[in-house]
Amino acid sequence: MTSPSDPSPRDADDPSLRRLGLSVAAAIVVANMIGSGVFTSAGFQAAALHDPLAMIATWVVGGVLALCGAAAYGELGARMPRAGGEYVYLREAYHPVVGFMSGWVSLTAGFSAPIAAAALIFSKYVGALVPSLSGEYAQPGVAIGLVAAMTAMHARDAVLGGRVQTVFTLGKVALIGVLILAGLAVGKGSWGNFASRDGGLGNVLTPDFAVSLMYVSFAYSGWNAAAYIAGEIRDPQRTLPRALFLGTGLVMVLYVLLNVVFIYAVPPHVLAGEGGGGPVVEVGHVAAIAMFGDSAGRLISSLVALALVSSVSAMVMAGPRVYAAMAADRALPSVLAVRNARGVPVVAVLTQGVLAVVFVLWGKEIDRLIKYIGFSLALFATLAVASVFVFRARDRHSPAHGAALPYRTWGYPVTPLLFMGMSLWVAYSQARQSWTVSLMVAGTLGLGALVYAVTVAGGDRRGPRAQP
Repeated sequence: MTSPSDPSPRDADDPSLRRLGLSVAAAIVVANMIGSGVFTSAGFQAAALHDPLAMIATWVVGGVLALCGAAAYGELGARMPRAGGEYVYLREAYHPVVGFMSGWVSLTAGFSAPIAAAALIFSKYVGALVPSLSGEYAQPGVAIGLVAAMTAMHARDAVLGGRVQTVFTLGKVALIGVLILAGLAVGKGSWGNFASRDGGLGNVLTPDFAVSLMYVSFAYSGWNAAAYIAGEIRDPQRTLPRALFLGTGLVMVLYVLLNVVFIYAVPPHVLAGEGGGGPVVEVGHVAAIAMFGDSAGRLISSLVALALVSSVSAMVMAGPRVYAAMAADRALPSVLAVRNARGVPVVAVLTQGVLAVVFVLWGKEIDRLIKYIGFSLALFATLAVASVFVFRARDRHSPAHGAALPYRTWGYPVTPLLFMGMSLWVAYSQARQSWTVSLMVAGTLGLGALVYAVTVAGGDRRGPRAQP
């Protein structure tokens, strides 16, 4: 293990750390995106929108927005091919405090809370399959066990973790493909479930549609995952944009088709829990049993649970690279930058695991936890995409730098403006509908500001800034 006092520590720019290729980078994007959100969101969407066509529209709009965001992040990654994601982008575009706050949100709402949410939903699937594990205390125990196991694996070896992640992701994509094909070919369902109701596509312009996009944003939230491990990707200027587009485009197609299958299997009013009991959380489990019967449905639900393991694994792998990059800049305690002999920021991995366990114990209301995650990430993803305009303005003073980029945002300026406008609309609608979530986000930012004041302000602890 590298000592934090080592005069020449390995950092995120060390070429020897660049071990991951396109397949692993794209797999991390896919695995981060395909997780608890797509197997959970339909119930909450049905409760808000009621109309099946409006529900499908949220997945199309969410996918387009993710592609717009990926287009911008591809350019940002080409400019700054370092680990850290938004932390690096916002620090260079605005001010170190903005970068710090984005890294703080990544530590809390960006990774630790989503890891907890995915682990909790995994525990609900396990509880549906094994009733003895469905109790009030058993489910948090299952979730904590999953977090601990994935943390232990990724604290040891980045290459081993990457290979395991690739295998998990291939299995996850195959599972969803089989579920789509089998559901539409031989599954029991009804196309009558798509009959328009309660305003139909007219719901697209309502605040309820914007709030439903929050759940979709949670499901799509891993589209930027490869940016967090840019410091470990080979030839990142070219590989990173390709991984973002390849992973995001594939997931968009799968999400739309999978939700068509869910609604084909289970009417929206059932997903919404209109008969009592609230929105269905284990959407994949309920849909599988409705289409294939109890035995086959339980088998598919078991595979969905394994897919959630992959999602937790991917987030456990990607998140600590942000914290390590911050610590290398001395914006967080230097111990978080410590890497073991295999190049893994092991202390950052373990810190994230502890925080995820705290969120598991706190986040029993999964609906509230998802909104907290979506709201927080929307704010900083918008700032990151907006930074493309900041860097383009700087290029006018240094045209040679901008001209040398191997990738520039596709559809500029329309794509980043579309992403920014829609994200702000979603955040505004969420703030109006749920003031408690808004307070939670404000509290997270306030605590981050306090940590910044203690760890950075008052002394020259920030270190040299990386050049854009």
